[in-house]
This record gives sequence, C-alpha cells and structure tokens, in this order.
Amino acid sequence: MDWTFTDEQKLIRQTTRTFVQNEISPYVLEWEREGKVPDAVYQKMADQGIFGAPFPEALGGAGLDYLSYIVMTEELAKGCSSIRTTLSVHTSLCGMTILQAGSEEQKKEWIPQLADWTKQGAWALTEPGSGSDAASLRTSAERDGDSYVLNGRKLWISNGAKADYVVVFARVNEWDPKKKHEGITAFLVEKGTPGFEGGTVWTQEKLGLRSSPTAELILKDCRVPVANRIGAEGEGWDIIRAILLNGRISVAAGAVGIAQAALDASLDYAQTREQFGRPIADFQMVQDLLSTMATGVEAGRALVYKAAALKMAGEDYRLAVAQAKLFTAEMVVRVTRDAVQVHGGAGFSQEYPVERYFRDSIICGIYEGTNQIQKIIIARHLLGKED
Repeated sequence: MDWTFTDEQKLIRQTTRTFVQNEISPYVLEWEREGKVPDAVYQKMADQGIFGAPFPEALGGAGLDYLSYIVMTEELAKGCSSIRTTLSVHTSLCGMTILQAGSEEQKKEWIPQLADWTKQGAWALTEPGSGSDAASLRTSAERDGDSYVLNGRKLWISNGAKADYVVVFARVNEWDPKKKHEGITAFLVEKGTPGFEGGTVWTQEKLGLRSSPTAELILKDCRVPVANRIGAEGEGWDIIRAILLNGRISVAAGAVGIAQAALDASLDYAQTREQFGRPIADFQMVQDLLSTMATGVEAGRALVYKAAALKMAGEDYRLAVAQAKLFTAEMVVRVTRDAVQVHGGAGFSQEYPVERYFRDSIICGIYEGTNQIQKIIIARHLLGKED
C-alpha cells in the first residue's frame, strides 16, 4: 500500500509534534505525580482541533481523514500515553458511537460539544463480571414510559470521573447465557442525572497511565430519556463490535508512539553514554537492541497505517485491526523493555522517561481487547469462522 503522505498530512504530523514538544513532554512527570492532566492542556488541544479531528466540519469537527487522525494519535502518545487514552475514549469511542450509530438529531446535538471539548466523553462497557466476555454485561435497562431505568455498575472507565457524556451499554432483556448478545442497547447518560454516580477512582495506584484517572460508575434507578438511546433496542452488540475497531486502531497507534519515543530516547542515550572509553552505541550488543527496536516500530507502524487506510477505503478492516493491535501491543513491551536495558541503571529511575514508557506499554495488550482476544479474531478469520 502507498504510505506517501500528502503535504497536509505531513503538516498535521509536524504541528502535532511541535505541540507535544512544547505543551506536553516537559510536564508529564509532574502530571504523573498529581494523577491528572490540567484542564488547560486539554483546552489547548481542543483549540488545535484535535478532539474533533475525524468529525465532519458540518458537526463542528475538523473533517480530517482517518489516517491524519491516527497520525495525530501516534504523535500524542509519544509525549503522554494518558493524554492519548483520553483522546481515544472521548473521540474514537464515545464520539464515534454517536457519529456511526446515532440519529441525525443526536449527532447535531452532541457531536459539536464533543468536538470543541465543551463536553467530555466516556464509554462504559466493562463491568466487574464482564471484561473480555463483554456480552455478559448485567447492567439492566427497563423501559418505563418515555424513559429507561438503568441499574448496574461499570468498572475501569477512562474519563469516567469527569465525563459529561457517557455511552453506557445495558441489557433490555432478562439475562440468558444462551442469548447474551441479544438485548444489549446503547444509551448516552449525562453527568448529573439522578442515580448516576461515581465510585472509586484510580490514578497513581495503577501500573501505568497514572495521569489518566480510571473510574467506577454506578447506576441506581437512573432514569434516561428514550431520546438518549443510541440505535434501536438490541443493536448494542453490533455497535460495540464496530466501535471497538476505532478504539483498537487508536491503541495500536498509541503503542507505536510509545515505542518510537522509547527508541528515540535510547538512540540519544546510547550516543552520549560512554563506557570503556567510547559511546555504548559503538558496541554490537547495543546496536543489536537498537536495530531490533527500530524494525519492530516500523513494522507496527505499517500495520496501523494499513488498517487506517482500509477503513478510509470502506473495505473490511477487522482482520487488519486485530493484527495491528496484537503486533503493536507485543512489540511495544519488547521495545520499551529493551529501552530500559539500553539505559542500564538509569533506565530504572524516573530521571529518564523510559521507565514510564515501559509501564505504559503493558496496558496496550489489555484494554480495547486483550492480545488473546485479537488472536481469537485472527484465527477465526483464517479458518473462515468469522461472522
């Protein structure tokens, strides 16, 4: 496939890279210690059009092609994976659910507010008893006149602590393990709705993404208008599968960004750190690490761009997404681990960023579908069993 970028795409990459270098990278360690990114930083991102990048201009977005958005995502991850996560959940999951499955009225009302960061979005699928087995969710939605009454508990929800709009998946039918994919329905629940509360919030307690708060959300007799249902009753599972493709491309692009940052840091360190009277970059064992790291990054980037290009072309990109996410999630752990090795003892301290890159890499193989789930998807495709 042709990876030649247009002048506009090159400008988008450089503009995003400059923004990251000036507004993000110098402050990440401070944000990690505080457990949050300042609101002012997100507002600057909104002013740059980042949150609305893939949304149509008619809905307040930037109208960028999907590959340009993924390039933005990759560059942001090089600076701060927590920020990349916030963007992905807000735009790739919450926003794209509305854009791809919502009514025209819902799009006109909600997308512009997400595009300019007037409202922050989240996406609530995972529950205490349903992670990889997402269709086993138990949150219920009972129709009562012109409303639905939601009850349940959502877990590990990025952006959940502050989100104004949360896409919540709930079941309108009785739980039946033989029909678990049926009855799942999507709703947009607004902050401040009676019965919609936040529970535990995790920041520094996590291995990585320490400036991206992760929250528990509780719905207790939470009354949501029928007008806030996204799609028809029972369409939720199809929506979930379609939207997770967006999230998985974003995670894969983020993994490439983290790995590239780790490689860049290692190249710089290897050429300035001296042992035995010369830079450690002169030693073949260090060169072996660096060359393997660089090859992995480039291979992962190609898989991500292929998936984005297939999406833009309107072709079936499910296999490409699974392959990109699986490969990059495994690659980024290897690359960041080797980056720590190149740095030696220095890589074990917060004096250098590679320890954070390594910590942030682990989640890439967990959220938006584990490595094992991606392997199942790939195998089903190869064996002709995909649906």
